[in-house]
Amino acid sequence: MIDQAATDFEAVHGARPSGVWAAPGRVNLIGEHTDYNDGFVLPIALPHTTRVTARRREDGRVRLYSAQGDGTVTDLALDGLAPGVVTSWAGYPAGVFWALAEAGHPAGGADLYVDSDVPTGAGLSSSAALECATAAALNDLYGLGLTAPELALIAQRAENAFVGVPCGVMDQMASACCTAGAALFLDTRTLEQRHVPFDLEAAGLRLLVIDTRVKHDLGDGAYAALRAGCERAAGLLGLDALRDLPAAGLAAALERLPEDLAPLVRHVVTENQRVAETIEHLDAGRIAALGPVLTAGHASLRDDFRVSCPETDLAVEAAVAAGALGARMTGGGFGGSVIALVAAAEVAAVSESVRSAFGSAGFAAPVTFTAVPSAGARRLA
Repeated sequence: MIDQAATDFEAVHGARPSGVWAAPGRVNLIGEHTDYNDGFVLPIALPHTTRVTARRREDGRVRLYSAQGDGTVTDLALDGLAPGVVTSWAGYPAGVFWALAEAGHPAGGADLYVDSDVPTGAGLSSSAALECATAAALNDLYGLGLTAPELALIAQRAENAFVGVPCGVMDQMASACCTAGAALFLDTRTLEQRHVPFDLEAAGLRLLVIDTRVKHDLGDGAYAALRAGCERAAGLLGLDALRDLPAAGLAAALERLPEDLAPLVRHVVTENQRVAETIEHLDAGRIAALGPVLTAGHASLRDDFRVSCPETDLAVEAAVAAGALGARMTGGGFGGSVIALVAAAEVAAVSESVRSAFGSAGFAAPVTFTAVPSAGARRLA
């Protein structure tokens, strides 16, 4: 794969590359829409990655090519990069160059060849994988010496300020910092993190990912509106962020809020509780006990946050009915993917039941695969 990446790079850019870097997509076990509320999250990195083959340029140009693109090279001047200038997929890697410069890091131009098997629009953080792979490449090419968390913050800045998606930091932290065999427990306020062992194989379980193939677009305004609603609620409650509302004070707080904001607050507070509960189960080796927590999380996302859709709801219902221990949508919502905790022997049956349910409902067939906790951003060659 690495030799082929170098060959493909040379065919496009006319020279041999300096190296190949990779960063993964992610699924979030629990802790959805809590990251931009200074809360807690628990993602794992996927084995699916975005690979960036790259070399330095000394002329201040950024040249970007994607194997999944339209066959053209996007050629940009480094000193001309600004929010709103690049509107295609290239805005994500271009934003990393811009964010590094804004932060005072002396990265110059580069040629990039991008190839990815992270599904796009599936709620699996394909954009964060692209940003983090680009950041890792530039970190090495220019000897910046940035840590994985620092690279994640650069990548988040690129997506927030350059691309214009007001995401929290979870996706980039997962892509940059996860380790194989563990889930990443992250406090998004302090950025304190802990790698929690998550050995599905030993427990006789699998994490089934169901890509509903309903494409979501977090830049269409719905995500921003939810974030704004959470921030408005925190302000009305006199809090820096909803993370600061204790569960014991939830009922009283809900009585003080407008009808449209109360469900958002209820989801964030109870979701942070679900993260804590999940950590307790994992620390005690009770992986099977995560099932009901996942399903409760989906109900909250469906009923309180209202970011589900008929396809994700059906995937959860069909998986649980077929014997999954629990299931929920993962990612920002409005489509995307569902995760289901399934006994190893039941993966095929649960997958078939979900496909059958989709067919009966007239939905396009979903794509299913099992996920194992994998490594974060890294240099391959």
